[in-house]
Amino acid sequence: MRHETRRRTGSRRLLTSLACALAALLSACAETPVEREIRGEPFEARQLVQSDANRFANLVMRDNLDSLEILLEKLYLRNPAMWRKRPARTLEAARQEVLDAIRKDLPLPGLEDAEGMAVKGIAAVRRAFDADFSGDRAGAYVFGLGTMLFEAWGGRIQLALIHGLDAQRLANAAHNVTVAAWMLGERKDAAGRPLLLANEISAEGRNLSFEREHGKIIGRLDTLAAVIDEKYRRGIIAYLQNLAVGPLFQFVPVDALAP
Repeated sequence: MRHETRRRTGSRRLLTSLACALAALLSACAETPVEREIRGEPFEARQLVQSDANRFANLVMRDNLDSLEILLEKLYLRNPAMWRKRPARTLEAARQEVLDAIRKDLPLPGLEDAEGMAVKGIAAVRRAFDADFSGDRAGAYVFGLGTMLFEAWGGRIQLALIHGLDAQRLANAAHNVTVAAWMLGERKDAAGRPLLLANEISAEGRNLSFEREHGKIIGRLDTLAAVIDEKYRRGIIAYLQNLAVGPLFQFVPVDALAP
C-alpha cells in the first residue's frame, strides 16, 4: 500500500513537471522573436556600374565608417577635455568636423607633425599618442584610422567596375587597426595615466565596447581581404578549367556520324 502511494505521488510530480515545461514552451513560442536588422541599401543608379565585389566592399566601408563614428563619440564622452580642444563650440560640432575631414579626405585642423606638416593615416594615429602632442588625441586617433581605410580603398568611399582592391593592403589595414587598439589601451603619460580613457574593467563594472567595435572593423577587413583574394584565385582557376574542358564541349552538326 505504501509503495503504491509513493508510485502515485511520483507520477503526479512527473505530470506536474511536464505540464510546467509545456506551459513554458508555449509561452516562449507565443512571444515575438527578436529580429536583427539587416542593413542593406536601397537601389541606386550607380549600383549598375558596380560588381558584386564592389558592392560588398562598399558595404564594408560604410559599416567601418559607422564604427569609427561610434568610437569617436565614445572617446569624446569618456574624454570630454579632448573635444573641447577643437575649434568647434559643441561636442556635436567637434565630432562632425572630424567625420567630415575623413569623408572628404581633408586635413584635420590642429593635427600636424613635429615639423608642422599635416598628417593622416598611421602617422596620425601615432601622433595621437605622442607625449608632446597637446591637441585632440581622440579626434586624431579616429581621423588616422579613417584616412588609413581610404588609403586601402584607393582614396575613395564607393568602388565601381573600373576600381579594384588589393587583398594584402586590406589585410595590412586590419593589422594596423589591431595595433591601434593596443596603443589605445596601453599608452600612458609620464604619471602612468592613460592618454585616452577607453575600455574599463573595475569594481564599478566592465566596459569593453571599444574592444568590440575595433573587433568589428578588423573582422570586416579580414573577411573582405579573403573575398578579394579568392576572387582573383577563382578567376585563374576558371580560366584554366575552360582551357582544359573547353575542347570537350564543342557543338557538332546534328547529322554527324559516329566514328
